[in-house]
Formats: sequence, structure tokens, C-alpha cells
Amino acid sequence: MTPPLFSASVPVFAHYLGQMEAMVERTKGREAILGARLAPDMFTAGQQIATAAGFALRVACPLAGQAVPADADHGMDRIGLLRRIVATRAALAALDPADFTGAEARMIRHRAGFAELHQDGATFLHLFGMPNFLFHASMAFAVLRAQGLEIGKADFDGLHDYPHGFRF
Repeated sequence: MTPPLFSASVPVFAHYLGQMEAMVERTKGREAILGARLAPDMFTAGQQIATAAGFALRVACPLAGQAVPADADHGMDRIGLLRRIVATRAALAALDPADFTGAEARMIRHRAGFAELHQDGATFLHLFGMPNFLFHASMAFAVLRAQGLEIGKADFDGLHDYPHGFRF
């Protein structure tokens, strides 16, 4: 049986990183929108994507009892973001599900902004890791959509299906 926190993390991260990869691909010819923000004090779309990718490893690796690998600087342009996503998905795929056995109780010490937290694995994933990953993925989607990239809910989750041009 696959450990529950593996199933609740690695496949979810990999899936949504794939969705972000497709959205970044769609910026070809409009790469400048990766530098756009929703508000002046928020991250750019590119930084939101990079941060989401970073969160995937920042969460999955400690759950597997491993150190988070150093974050290679691939750049914030379209090609760099695509390389970052591909590298992150490869690192996730290399994680052994067996290493997640007992992760629910594994104590993880980490930072959340300026706060120092010490959480069990289940709390770390469900109340910190996954919400932060999805926050940054959602913000990237919102910036790209606000900049006129034709994306919708189906592009975000890869599950919904709507007729072309349908929006709500």
C-alpha cells in the first residue's frame, strides 16, 4: 500500500506542475506577461510559478525524510521556468514512496515567513505545504488570466471540460 502522505502530495504536485507547465508554454510570444503582477507588492507570475515549484520540493522532501535539494537558478523567463518545472517533476518522480512511511508523525521544523514552526508531517502537508503550493499556483494563474492569456479552470486543474470560449 502506498503511504498516504505520498499519495496526498507527490502525485498532486506533479499534476499541478504539469498544468503550470502547459500555461507557461502558452505564453510563447507573450513572455512579458510572466513579469506582470496582480498588485505592485506581489510576486510576478514567473516568481509565483517558481515559488510553487519550490514548495513542491520544500514539502515532499522533508515528508520523505530527505533534505530539500538546492534550488538551481533556471531564470524567470519562459524557458527557465519550463526547465525549473521539468527539474522539479523529475526530482518528485525520483522520490521513493516507501520513504513516506510514517511521514504523518515525522516532525518537521521549518520557516513560514518569519515564523519558526515545528509540525508533524500531516499538519505540515495539509495546513502549510499544500495550501502554499496551491496559493502560488493560483496566483500565477490569476496574473496570467488578468494579462489576457486565454486560460480557464480546465487549464488550472486539467479535469474540467468546457466549450471553447466559455467563462464564468
